[in-house]
Amino acid sequence: MNSERGLLIVFTGHGKGKTTAALGMAMRAAGHGMRVLILQFIKGAWAYGELQSFEKIAEVEIKPLGSGFTWKKESLEEDRRLAEAGWEEAVSEMKRGYYDMIVLDELNVVLSYGLLSREAVIEALENRTAGSHIVVTGRNAPDELIAIADLVTEMKEIKHPFRDQGLKARKGIEF
Repeated sequence: MNSERGLLIVFTGHGKGKTTAALGMAMRAAGHGMRVLILQFIKGAWAYGELQSFEKIAEVEIKPLGSGFTWKKESLEEDRRLAEAGWEEAVSEMKRGYYDMIVLDELNVVLSYGLLSREAVIEALENRTAGSHIVVTGRNAPDELIAIADLVTEMKEIKHPFRDQGLKARKGIEF
């Protein structure tokens, strides 16, 4: 692994493409022989296309950590428990320094729902292993995260087939 300081990259906003951008970075990193870990905080056991794709790439490990669709639930206790367990794994991996890139998919959503302590997350990200690149995705990135990030991109929705035309989510596009 390169001993230079890794970058903290944030993809946020209400437009589509945050996870897609992060997965593209993971593909690029794997193409350069970098070891990549993708921890998906909200996504559960549903058959996401990225799971099948990344199973075929030895340099990338992908783990769904959530139960899916947090915003549709009456109680968030299961989500809180899963987020805490997932965050413990993320912190452990950031300290271990094995992976060249760690994608924390939908971590911003977890933070916006108050499922993890913002202060603890910011502290862990600031104290990560020097060479690891960290990519964080999800709507509503907290200001504290934006402040410490090296690169922040906001996806802005202009038009969306689900909202504007009532079209259902499509395999290979949304999941």
